[in-house]
Amino acid sequence: MTKNNILIVEDHELTRFGLRTTFDGVDFVDFIFEAEYAQKAIDIVNNNKIDLIIMDLGLPNINGIDATKKIRSKNKDVKIVILTSHNDEKEVLESLKAGANAYCSKEINPSRLVEVVRSVLDGASWFDQSIAHVVLKAATNSNIPEVPTKNDYNLTSREAQILKLITEGYSNNEIAKALFVSINTTKAHVASILQKLEVDDRLQAALKALKNKIV
Repeated sequence: MTKNNILIVEDHELTRFGLRTTFDGVDFVDFIFEAEYAQKAIDIVNNNKIDLIIMDLGLPNINGIDATKKIRSKNKDVKIVILTSHNDEKEVLESLKAGANAYCSKEINPSRLVEVVRSVLDGASWFDQSIAHVVLKAATNSNIPEVPTKNDYNLTSREAQILKLITEGYSNNEIAKALFVSINTTKAHVASILQKLEVDDRLQAALKALKNKIV
């Protein structure tokens, strides 16, 4: 199993401790870095191999959105998960525009957060159900094409089933378990879905499915 280095960026020591405890010993995690402010996080990313960042928004001096922009400008591969108590529409959209791969509420169950991080490392995009309406509203004004009538895009029944689970926030591992199929089979179906919908990632697939009432 591939091991990944994770960076936790959070100014509250108790929250950082809780996050470290959550991921300490998780099978896909190698080393856990910590930063209590953005510039330290930027320096860590510049000097170490970081696979995923858990980023708070309410950081001192440089906030989480600006930190995400700075990190993303120099590192296109690192995954960034926003973890915040904020649900403000502007912050949600700015976070996604800045290059975040996921947006989670701090009220998320720790075991669920582990699965979200696992799925993001696996190439998925994820957003908390509490902000789904914000993302969908943005999709209405996006470049994702809208069809005048329902179109199934020639999805098989299995692909339609998997697409519905994607819109509900399921990771590849969760889909495989729910449908009693292998992870490789699941990945193959997801790749086919993205190709048929003509989108680049799972988040775009979910948005297109919801917007065009595919599932």
